[in-house]
Amino acid sequence: MSTTPTDPAVRPVIVGSDIGVYGLARAFHERYGVRTTVVAFAEPGPIAGSRIIDLRLCGSADEEIVAALLQLAAERTGPERLVLLTNMDWVVRILAHHREVLEAAGYVVPFADAALIDRISDKAEFLAACTEIGVPTPATVVQDFAAAQEPGWQPEPVPFTFPVIAKAASSADYHAVRFAGKKKIYEIASQAELDGLYASLREAGYRGRFLVQDMVPGDDTQMRSVTTYTDTSGRVTLVASARVLLEERTPAARGNPSAMIVEPVPELLEAARRLHEHTGWRGFANFDVKLDPRDGVYRFLEQNPRIGRNNYYVTAGGVNVAEVLVDDVVRGVRREPAVADREVLYAVVPHDLLRRYVLDPALRARVVGLMRARTVVHPLRYKADRTLKRAVYVLTALTNHRRKYRTFYPPAELRRNHEAARAAAVREAL
Repeated sequence: MSTTPTDPAVRPVIVGSDIGVYGLARAFHERYGVRTTVVAFAEPGPIAGSRIIDLRLCGSADEEIVAALLQLAAERTGPERLVLLTNMDWVVRILAHHREVLEAAGYVVPFADAALIDRISDKAEFLAACTEIGVPTPATVVQDFAAAQEPGWQPEPVPFTFPVIAKAASSADYHAVRFAGKKKIYEIASQAELDGLYASLREAGYRGRFLVQDMVPGDDTQMRSVTTYTDTSGRVTLVASARVLLEERTPAARGNPSAMIVEPVPELLEAARRLHEHTGWRGFANFDVKLDPRDGVYRFLEQNPRIGRNNYYVTAGGVNVAEVLVDDVVRGVRREPAVADREVLYAVVPHDLLRRYVLDPALRARVVGLMRARTVVHPLRYKADRTLKRAVYVLTALTNHRRKYRTFYPPAELRRNHEAARAAAVREAL
């Protein structure tokens, strides 16, 4: 914990309860020694039993969230500034669309304009913005389901070969849709399988847009995470990137990294800066990027209007995200741009899984070297918040991760994917 007599009186208020919420609360506590008020819909493991968090439960409807926040502001008795955050796309939209009433109640609402959030959160619109300034993306077909119930509706043909990736353009629009087999991201092997997905979406009443993309080959280690902060004057004052080692494999969490190495990639960081300048973004953002082994090009997949589930990798990488935010929106300080460049292994899974699933010998040796040097961080393992309940949760979570990976991603499947990606890269090079 590092505080100074000139530190402002700050009270972070975060809506949500996942591991990213805890990572933010930890960053605030490390820098300012303050407790975070978490407004949550339940008390799941990542925040349960924490001594640095005050929990307030509420319903998940828009009006219930806003009412809980207004009540919390009305109860404030001290001089602290209320800094409002969340780590869920659909809640970002709620807070941004209720900015006026929340700011009137005393909150700092450090998000981009609501209309811009709605635009960039739509993956189709994000891809269009990338195209406008020459940031590479995968080949994509946009399927619009707005008229899917009309007679004679036909989806757009897919001009590239299978397998393909399919995902909702807007995760907020997709959030409330329910149907059997629903996933965050789909790997589609054939036209018949894609047609089946379309049928499920139509029957569920989905009216948004769905993206079908060329599948960039390569395993999880080809993925990169980029996190940024753009201050209220439009300057990008924080950039960070990390090389993904392993992603979650359960259907609901697919695509979320579970292990990364902080690794600055100037090409990616500069592209993120250009995108923010082009769109007029403000606040935190997180990008998913994949290195295409066929041509060595980093292809941007999407921008999230929030800091990201695994945001603690940025603080562990040398730039405390809470300080960057508070300097801007509370103190009014114009910081010099900072890059999180401390090499550290961020992992929420058992280390033996990384030894098993990271197949590239040089990369595995790098991972093992960081383990041996103890340059490793798990966001929930915080000495200042050590309790028996939290220790039991972390051990249970690690055990569950090992079971889930063996169930959803057996080593044989990983090796087949890895070898197929390498063979495809060789064919393209010939």
